[in-house]
Amino acid sequence: MARTRSEKPDMTNTDTTVAGLWTAVLTPLDSGLNCDHARLAAHCHDLMARGVDGVAPFGTTGEGTSFTVAERIAAIDALLKAGVPARRIVLGNGSPALGDAVELARYSVKLGLAGVLMLPPFFFKGVDDEGVYAAFAETIERVADDRLRVYLYNIPQISGVPVGFAAIERLLARYPAIVAGIKDSSADWDNTSGLLQRFKRMTILVGAEEHVPRAMAAGGHGTICGMANVIPEAMRAVIDRAGTPHGDALLRSVARLTQAVLAVPFVPALKAVKASDSADQAWTRVRAPLRPLDGAKAASIVSSVAGFRASAAEARAVSAA
Repeated sequence: MARTRSEKPDMTNTDTTVAGLWTAVLTPLDSGLNCDHARLAAHCHDLMARGVDGVAPFGTTGEGTSFTVAERIAAIDALLKAGVPARRIVLGNGSPALGDAVELARYSVKLGLAGVLMLPPFFFKGVDDEGVYAAFAETIERVADDRLRVYLYNIPQISGVPVGFAAIERLLARYPAIVAGIKDSSADWDNTSGLLQRFKRMTILVGAEEHVPRAMAAGGHGTICGMANVIPEAMRAVIDRAGTPHGDALLRSVARLTQAVLAVPFVPALKAVKASDSADQAWTRVRAPLRPLDGAKAASIVSSVAGFRASAAEARAVSAA
């Protein structure tokens, strides 16, 4: 494997481009189950107008691994053409194929995106830290561009392949500027806490909404989360009011709502809410193997979100009084 210019002993990493509240955006589909570029751009603009710092298309919430490289590239091109700033986009490039991961990473550099959110290859299970390290390192070496920014993506309960501490340590030692951070979506506070204690110079983001304030208090940088698709203002307040009575009460409500969403397939659940909010049933479309929620489950989730919003609005009014 060729050495890159980033291979050096210094482990300093001060890139905090991706911090605060980022949304793992849903992917709207047209009647042919293709990405609906116009709806996606409108959704991203709406999120940023409501307090979101940036967007992460084609992660887990965006059904990313169900889309080809060409489809993802076309969608990002459409977002940029629609005026979504490149530096407010992190591209999900999860793929079990090395060539696909490399192509998407090169593309992110070419367009000046904030970075790529990179899963380890996820078909083979029982992979050790050496294998995970090798997969990320080979991708970085083939891109061979110091402008690349990689955010490792740890979601072992879905991918089946954890990003272990030993792999992270080796990657940071070899590529200290390129490996900019990690999104820990394990929902395991012990793992997140360990990351925060061990990798203090790394941008650490969490996926579990209820862990956001605690992680930030311990040196974390924010979240890339799915719930911000439907409650962006509340997630903004969770970050901005962390440690206050209002912020703590809001966090407990967010945690309860999140558990309700996770009790059913969460991507169709969030899409059901978006469809209700926009009066646009096109938002309920998902790619197989996912299926839209049935009517009763969708109605229950929509009702739960509506109840949360009403309670949050009442709490804001009391706090402002």
